[in-house]
Amino acid sequence: MKSWILNVAATSLGLFSWFSCADDTHKAFKAAERIAWSGQHKAFKRSLQTLNHPLKPYVELAFYKRNSKLKYQAEIAHFLSVYDGTPLEWPVRSSWLKYLKRRSKKALFVEYYQPTKDAELHCSYLKYQLDLGAPKKAILNQVEPLWVVGKSQPRACNSLFKQWQNAGYRTDDMVWQRITKAAQGGQTSLLRYLKTLLPKEQAYLADLYATVRRDPSAAAGLYRFKKRSIKEAEIAIYGVRRLIWRDQKLALKAWDKLQKMFPFTQSQKDSVAYRFALALASKGHPQARFWLNKVPSENQDSKLKQWMMGNMLKEQDWAGITALFTPMKNLSNGQTYWLAYSHAHRGNESKAKQLWQSLAVKRDYYGFLAAERLGLPISLNAKPLDVSPELLTKVSEAPGFKRAKALYEMKRYTEARREWNYLTNTSSIPEKLAASTLAADLDWYDSTIYTLAEIKAWDYVDLRFPLAYQDLFNRYSEKSHIDVAWSIAVARRESSFAPDARSHANAYGLMQLLPSTARYVSKQRVSKTKLFQPVTNIRLGTDYLEYLKKKNGGNEILATASYNAGYHRIKKWLPDEAMPAELWIELIPYKETRDYVKNVFAYRQVYHTKMGRDGNVLAPILDMKIGG
Repeated sequence: MKSWILNVAATSLGLFSWFSCADDTHKAFKAAERIAWSGQHKAFKRSLQTLNHPLKPYVELAFYKRNSKLKYQAEIAHFLSVYDGTPLEWPVRSSWLKYLKRRSKKALFVEYYQPTKDAELHCSYLKYQLDLGAPKKAILNQVEPLWVVGKSQPRACNSLFKQWQNAGYRTDDMVWQRITKAAQGGQTSLLRYLKTLLPKEQAYLADLYATVRRDPSAAAGLYRFKKRSIKEAEIAIYGVRRLIWRDQKLALKAWDKLQKMFPFTQSQKDSVAYRFALALASKGHPQARFWLNKVPSENQDSKLKQWMMGNMLKEQDWAGITALFTPMKNLSNGQTYWLAYSHAHRGNESKAKQLWQSLAVKRDYYGFLAAERLGLPISLNAKPLDVSPELLTKVSEAPGFKRAKALYEMKRYTEARREWNYLTNTSSIPEKLAASTLAADLDWYDSTIYTLAEIKAWDYVDLRFPLAYQDLFNRYSEKSHIDVAWSIAVARRESSFAPDARSHANAYGLMQLLPSTARYVSKQRVSKTKLFQPVTNIRLGTDYLEYLKKKNGGNEILATASYNAGYHRIKKWLPDEAMPAELWIELIPYKETRDYVKNVFAYRQVYHTKMGRDGNVLAPILDMKIGG
């Protein structure tokens, strides 16, 4: 969807004639890049002289990254100086440092080193300074953060660590800190080494930690805690906090006995109370309320308060909710909604309406529900984004923006986002707004959405909720007999319309489909490359929504939850007795799925209204029952 602001500005100034960058220009860049990859220095230099393209520095990057050699030192130094701090710098600097390390050019390595999370390079930097005569104390004081980590470090660190240890810097407390991190991270091979660093009489603690990590029920075996020491108490706390999620009965029983064995600090007891409260509340345990009330007020974060409210909602304790939230200031929209709901159930309709009235102007799930309860029309409260033509010109001419645009046009999305992030991270808020407007004109939806969210520019609804890929969503939603506002809302929530999106669970594309899901829906194998194609992803995503809708008896709330958490998990969450749908949504055990359903329906309402439709798509929620 093109931004009307840009169209007006472009009409008067001709700002964006370069937006339609000729394909020949990209071909010239690609040809120069291939020459750079070949390693032919003279040909590479000739290609640079004739190239006029925003990505010219990427040709230099391609050469220097693959050809880090001393004879090109002056050129590399110039490149690193010119592009210091940009996404172009580190690929070249990293390659250059590794080359210098291989050649044992210690002084040059130290000269060109910049802080990095690369432990191998960091260790080499410190070691080379020692080798070159730097003050030992100043250097060795920097080693502890490299050593006290929960994983094995590169071999390049070994000699540095040995020098640090021989100088007396390593303490028993540091060893214990690392054992704790390694054990809790499941790094058993590292634990076997760290065990040898403990005093002989404490070596068993590493094995005990590993046992409790592997099987939290071991924390209930009190015979394992023979010395009742402070370190044993830490292991016991760790184990019982994990056990409560697996076996509530055993964890509760073990905690009663452990408290008699160890003089736990109040902080340790509070940490157990917090974890027990979350676990028991999320599983609907009878003792949930007891543990929720045990958590000190200073430890009651938003997550815990959600479960406190959820527990009261489940018990229909309207008086309890009223007592919990009435004294609080700065209530969230959700807390305000359910406080109003509680007032209504206690017969205080005027107070309920007052609270719902305050919500009805909000552009979110609770605001739309409140508007429906009061019979008020939906208002998106959208604001147009008015950016001056001068500022648009300034940002559009920024080298970083030109590079991001060219990379995006060539579908080199990762590099494009690095350039975009560098651009926006070094920009003022007005410049970020201008950049977001420019990106919207390029249909670079996710960059616009994320940047506006970063600066909390919530009211620019047209930019935050673009009608992206509308033709495809219209076509395949109609084919699948589902509401297009629903399908596009799912994509907006899943990927912010980034066609190359990939989740930690290896879901791909606009609607974040797992390859296994795509195969199930299409009855054939679908490649990852295909899933990154909008046409394929939207076709299969809408088919999957149709399938889930049918599977859930036409219930789009359950279908939406199933899209996020899986159909079989949702079936387990259905109550034996029917309850109001809005209450069921609020009691979904997984926060991710709970928020997902709310967001999708709120986004659906936004798109429903943007498409020129009347009515409140959340209205059915108020009349619906789930379960039973």
